[in-house]
Amino acid sequence: MANIANKQMICNVLMEAAKTDKDIVVLCSDSRGSASATPFAEAFPDQFVECGIAEQDLVGISAGMARCGKRTFPMSPACFLAARSYEQCKVDVAYSHTNVKLIGISGGISYGALGMSHHSAQDIACMCSIPGMRVYLPSDCNQTKKLMEVLVKDNEPAYIRVGRNAVDPVYDENDTPFEMDKATLVCKGTDIAIVACGEMVLYAKHAAQILKEKGISATVLDMYCLKPFDQASVIKAAQNAKVVISVEEHSPIGGLGSMVAQTVGENCPRKCITMALPDAPVITGTSKEVFAYYGLTGEGIAAKAEEALNG
Repeated sequence: MANIANKQMICNVLMEAAKTDKDIVVLCSDSRGSASATPFAEAFPDQFVECGIAEQDLVGISAGMARCGKRTFPMSPACFLAARSYEQCKVDVAYSHTNVKLIGISGGISYGALGMSHHSAQDIACMCSIPGMRVYLPSDCNQTKKLMEVLVKDNEPAYIRVGRNAVDPVYDENDTPFEMDKATLVCKGTDIAIVACGEMVLYAKHAAQILKEKGISATVLDMYCLKPFDQASVIKAAQNAKVVISVEEHSPIGGLGSMVAQTVGENCPRKCITMALPDAPVITGTSKEVFAYYGLTGEGIAAKAEEALNG
């Protein structure tokens, strides 16, 4: 299978499931093209709802349909889904334990030049702080497939954030390790532990390869499940390392770095470093340009690891 964007894989899984489960409904906020959901809308018009540019209605309608027995998958840009619809996500979905899977597309800084209004650099903190809301950031299309195959069958709320474009795979299509709500060990080392989520996992993997060539052994942990948070895996990785680095496409406040530091600090104190977007509007550019500017690349992570070990 050719490498595809995570959002396209989500659509593929939903289309396959909808063939036999007529309760599956996809909803969009004038975003079917951005969500790669046009094929679903065309193939299953009776299982698709267009809500227009009204994200609060999108979530409210999804929750109402779910209370009537439907399995709803509202898709909208993560920046709007996690901000404009926050009250509905909190009350209509999570508080009510409603079977709604919130799909935040074009997450992080995927929209590039459109700037802060279209960036979702706070959604991990927002969604993880809601009781009853699960939060997932899959790293590639292969892991996205495994995750969605579980989510189309379970009955609890969830928020899934994916990027806009296809990314190089972290895992092989025919050999993708996956355990629901358990972090995935990408590689095991003894000098440094790198904990990453979403598109940053690929860069963390690249960093481990760079460090290996310099005689530095790195563990890379794919924390695709931000909530529930797999503390046991983080503790184990930290116990076998001198330094722990977290890497995320998110604000440095309230995201993966905060969770890692809290977990490590309470259970096995180590030096913890958070690599993230700044607590400020990011520069204008493509995702790769922005990542490079802030050191969120394989080279940048490796350099930070060397600095931490030698500091």
